[in-house]
Amino acid sequence: MEHVRTRGLSASGLKWIALGLMVLDHIHYFFAYTGWVPEWFSMAGRLAAPLFLFCLAEGFTHTHDRRGYFMKCYALHLLMSGLLLLMMCGVLPVRPDGFYPMNGMMTSFAILMVVFQGMDWLGERRWGLGLAAVALPLAWPLLAGLLMRGVPALQMPLLVLGYTLLPMWNSNPDASISVLAAGVLLYAFRRNRRAQAGAFVAGTMAVSFLLPLLLLVQSPEFHWTMMFTVAYEWYGALAAVLMLCYNGERGRGPKAFFYAFYPAHVYILYALSWAAYPLLAGG
Repeated sequence: MEHVRTRGLSASGLKWIALGLMVLDHIHYFFAYTGWVPEWFSMAGRLAAPLFLFCLAEGFTHTHDRRGYFMKCYALHLLMSGLLLLMMCGVLPVRPDGFYPMNGMMTSFAILMVVFQGMDWLGERRWGLGLAAVALPLAWPLLAGLLMRGVPALQMPLLVLGYTLLPMWNSNPDASISVLAAGVLLYAFRRNRRAQAGAFVAGTMAVSFLLPLLLLVQSPEFHWTMMFTVAYEWYGALAAVLMLCYNGERGRGPKAFFYAFYPAHVYILYALSWAAYPLLAGG
């Protein structure tokens, strides 16, 4: 029987769009020092993370192997977060201007999958497991911070632990609490597409528009246009339009490619920006 293609965007289609927007964002991220890459590359890139989070929520809901799904993301977290720690500590060399990649979306993915599972356990009234899976990943950075201040000798061991085996949501910009909150909203409302889009937009605007606005408006140099040219993280709310185009199908796509592409393109772009730095810096 011939398969009838459903209108709209499949999960693979959304991933391809997110991948393209992510590349634009990262070209700006790595080559902003040249002054040649337009700011709109990064503006368009604000839609990438929400789309990937949406696909994560869908993938976790429908996968037949949650453990395998988690382990793939966790392995990439270990690789990229471990390299980040080595750069931060000066073990690995960095670009002449001191810049090094802080990309770590896989850290968020690994943490969120634990929280997602906890949310499902709570829905099944498995209170102990559910509360532990939801609360511990979120509380861990706070507990580690208290231990570091109370016992300075634990600072490095806890830092290593937080960048490796027990990922911390504050270890890199891609693993911020706002990213986790967006992921939780997308998963919590996944059964109702309109409610999901509405909750995501409301949450994004509250965190990425209203809060920055309250901070910026106190500056004597503030002008309303800054919310479109400087504090434009809220552009990510526009990803809701594409989410509503999702047709519920997985679609066809090389799954291994998506996993490999993320770290590969980050370090390739970083290497290229480093190689070009002597020629393009201050351009």
